[in-house]
Amino acid sequence: MQQQKELIVITGAGQRVGLYCAQALLKQGYALAVSYRTFTPGIEALQQAGALCLQADFNQLAQLASFIEALAPYPAIRAVIHNASSWQPDLPLAGHTAQQTTLSLLQQDAAVFDSMQQVHARAPYLLNRALLPKLLAGPGPADIIHLTDFVASVGSSKHQAYAASKAALENLTLSLARQLAPKVKVNAIAPALLMFNDNDDAAYRQKALAKSLMAIAPGPDEVLQSVLYLLTSRYITGRVLALDGGRHLQLP
Repeated sequence: MQQQKELIVITGAGQRVGLYCAQALLKQGYALAVSYRTFTPGIEALQQAGALCLQADFNQLAQLASFIEALAPYPAIRAVIHNASSWQPDLPLAGHTAQQTTLSLLQQDAAVFDSMQQVHARAPYLLNRALLPKLLAGPGPADIIHLTDFVASVGSSKHQAYAASKAALENLTLSLARQLAPKVKVNAIAPALLMFNDNDDAAYRQKALAKSLMAIAPGPDEVLQSVLYLLTSRYITGRVLALDGGRHLQLP
C-alpha cells in the first residue's frame, strides 16, 4: 500500500472534540486513522469520508495491539493525537457502609484509579512507544499531541483520579519532548470548559461559565486551531497549551 497523504492518528474520535477535529483534518487533506469504543453516527460519517475507523478499548492490551497492527500498511505517521478520554468521578465517601470490608472499599477505589490511568496515561505511553518508528520515518517533523485538562494543574475535589491521570499525561509530554527532539515535537493541550452536553441545565451552565474570565463555552474549534498551530510550528515542544479562558486567574 502506498501512502499518498500524510497520516494522522486520532484516538477517541467518535464524538464531540475528537470527531470535530477528525472531520476538519480530513478536509485539510490528511489521511486519517481513528479509534472508537462505541460505533456512532460520527464514526459512520468518517468512514464514508475515507477515514480508517478502528474499534478498540485501550484498557485491553489485545485490542490496543490490534489497533497498532492495523496501522502496519502505513510506512509513516505525521502525528498522533491522544484524545480518548473518560471522565469518571471518584466514588463518594458517604457511600461507604459499615458492612463493606476494607478490601472491598480498596478494590472499588482502585478500579476507578486504574481505569483513569489506563486510558489517560498507560495507553498513550504504550501507543507512543509502539508507533515511534513510524513517527520517525517521515520526511519531515512529526508530532505527538496529548489532550489533557485544566484540572491537571489545579486538582479536582470530585475527580481526583481523573485529574491525577491527566497530570501523568502532562508529565509524559515533558519526558517524550526531551527524548524525541528534534525529530518529533511533543506537546499537550489542556482545555477547561469547551462545550456543554445537551442535558446540562441552565443553572449548571451559568455556574460553569462563571468560572472563567471569558465566560463562554468556545466549542471544539478552539482545540482544532491549537492542533493546527502545533502541527505547523517548527519550534514548540514540551509545552502545555492552556485553553482555559483565563480560568487560572479567577479567584477560587
